[in-house]
Amino acid sequence: MLIIFFLITFLVAWLFFITGNLLSNNAELSTLSRLLIFIGAISPGLVAVSLTAITRGSEGVKLLINKISFKDTKAMWYIFAVTFIALIKGLAALVFFLLYDSWPQFGTTPWYVMLFAIAVSMWVQAGEEIGWRGYALPLMSKKIGLAMSSFLLGIIWATWHLPLFYIATADTFNQSFPVYLLQVTGLSVIMAWLFWKVNGNLLPLMVFHAAINNTKDIVPSASKASESPFTLNASPIGWITLVLIWIFAFCLIYTMTRKPAATVY
Repeated sequence: MLIIFFLITFLVAWLFFITGNLLSNNAELSTLSRLLIFIGAISPGLVAVSLTAITRGSEGVKLLINKISFKDTKAMWYIFAVTFIALIKGLAALVFFLLYDSWPQFGTTPWYVMLFAIAVSMWVQAGEEIGWRGYALPLMSKKIGLAMSSFLLGIIWATWHLPLFYIATADTFNQSFPVYLLQVTGLSVIMAWLFWKVNGNLLPLMVFHAAINNTKDIVPSASKASESPFTLNASPIGWITLVLIWIFAFCLIYTMTRKPAATVY
């Protein structure tokens, strides 16, 4: 079912992403375009629930949805989820200062606005997390282990976003897809480790995902637009952030591969 899940998820998402873009005027997305792109964005969860309903019935769907839980997860994991990217970006700014003897540009969004955005948008991230981490990751982990699954899923997850690099109003428009792919794969490793540590609870993963989206511009990484997303044109902060993410990710890969190897259900 994994291959079927990935194929349908890509087909549905890319259909809605591309159609939404075609119906826009490039300068601004219409209401219909935004709706179509939103449906595409939550398609991993929709496909996962649908396939689970077909193969395991209502009880299977209930078990899948119940992976989003307020119970039995320590507060420190939510703190980690909220602050990880912000700390990485702060460290990236310090490294930038040490390398260039000047500070990079900092974002202007107030911290309380970012926290509010995380609290609101984390529920939208269920549309992805139910599919990627709730459905696909446990099945992959049973076959090839959690560490390798997290790496492979990261490549798939990043590639799924590819049409968004051609939507003029998206923050990924004409940015470097190879750099994005490397960053997302590293984040996938970190999120798999977190999923393991919270015993398969998706709620901290939803918070983590929302925090990535809403705190990444504490120190913006966006580079000047390129003619093609298939370049290595990235800002110094983008490269520094990538290296820092992978230093952390490599440590967690080692942790997940120690005996007994990490598993999720």
